Amino acid sequence: AMEGGPGARIREGDCAVLKRDEVFKAVSVLRRRKIIFEKQWFYLDNAIGHIYGTTFEVTSGGNLQPKQEVEETTTDTKEAGTDNRNIVDDGKSQKLTHDDIKALKDKGIKGQEIVQQLIENSTTFRDKTEFAQDKYIKKKKKKYEAVITIVKPSTRILSTMYYAREPGKINHMRYDTLAQMLTLGNIHAGNKMIVMETCAGLVLGAVMERMGGYGSIIQMYPGGGPVRAATSCFGFPKPFFDNLHEFPLSKVQSLLSGTFSTETLPADPEESALVEEESNGLSEEKQISLQETEEEPATEAPMEINPTEEQDTMDMNAEDGEFKENKEKENKENVREKQIKQWERRKKLKEAAALLREKNADGLIVASKFHPTPLLLSLLEFVAPSRPFVVYCQYKEPLLECYTKLRERGGVINLKLSETWLRNYQVLPDRSHPKLTMSGGGGYLLSGITVVLEKGRPDSSTSEALKVEEPASKRCKLQDLPC
Repeated sequence: AMEGGPGARIREGDCAVLKRDEVFKAVSVLRRRKIIFEKQWFYLDNAIGHIYGTTFEVTSGGNLQPKQEVEETTTDTKEAGTDNRNIVDDGKSQKLTHDDIKALKDKGIKGQEIVQQLIENSTTFRDKTEFAQDKYIKKKKKKYEAVITIVKPSTRILSTMYYAREPGKINHMRYDTLAQMLTLGNIHAGNKMIVMETCAGLVLGAVMERMGGYGSIIQMYPGGGPVRAATSCFGFPKPFFDNLHEFPLSKVQSLLSGTFSTETLPADPEESALVEEESNGLSEEKQISLQETEEEPATEAPMEINPTEEQDTMDMNAEDGEFKENKEKENKENVREKQIKQWERRKKLKEAAALLREKNADGLIVASKFHPTPLLLSLLEFVAPSRPFVVYCQYKEPLLECYTKLRERGGVINLKLSETWLRNYQVLPDRSHPKLTMSGGGGYLLSGITVVLEKGRPDSSTSEALKVEEPASKRCKLQDLPC
């Protein structure tokens, strides 16, 4: 089966997502590795080779077995009450005790049978209405039937997962807001996109998925290095990363003013990359960047050897008589390695700088915890005219300020500040209604389109200039209009 296509199979080393009801968890598919999900522990060994989307049952010993489809029992024979008013929840209606249920479980009795037993031993089940009975069965099934579906990661699934599990990591960006960003940003294959995000790499992954490996992306990052924990969960094929470049925000001003050089690299990416790292499987890309960071010389640590001056290291070694010969050899190799790494990193930085200097990006996506105004004002310089840009912010006040600043500056049209309102519905016969729990806010978006910014005349005179250019006849007509 083609990679990621319908009928793709679960392979060892894949990034997969476990699903149970509406709960998701991203995992790496590895053999003999215990996974705990929704109070269940199991191994993924048996899932390897099955098609994505298969539902498994957890059997004894934590093994997964593909779930056999069972015919649902028909509801005609069910006895049901007319309403629930006489049912008292005193905790005495269930004859089976906690120990009885544990004993059933230990015997290896399937969840389905346990649920059946619970129904038979409930004194109030028959008096409940049909809806209440359905609800009861559903609740007990969730508790005793250990079923897990393994799905292929996608933007929709991962953004739902992050929003439910760790909304703080993605600045509380709801999945519908992310969908709006991709649409407003007109992201498609062949684009040259600038992405600045502090959403663990989720927005970057979404953009990469849309572009399908065609086009190029420059990721602007704060601090020492880009964080791509969520990007690695997508399980993109290696070629997707060939046209992914990164550029530090700290260098943007120097690039715009023309003083940019790769001699002073940003501080070590070590801290930022490692702190934000998660247990989710790292892609090779991420691992590479982590290795780089670990081996980069730290500016603070005096113990480290600065790789740029090999001469210094010689002197140091000569002075320090305690060094063993093999130690010296090792150090030389390390220095060499570090130099190569440093050189590679500079080369990558130069490439990214060259791409930005062209100032012809097809779009800009910003979704970060930083104030959007200074970011946008500098990053819009790199975007070609007549291209869309989208800025996400968890709160609307910074975007209002940004809106005003952009209006004053000019060079943009079609500015819109929006918030989407999302409401989930339960759709069931005779009981469809909005879900009672609704998310409070999914953040705000400021979007617009760039136009050529005419420099050379101050903003105040633009209105004057427009008046002069207006044809005479039109002006007369306006003056003749009655008040």
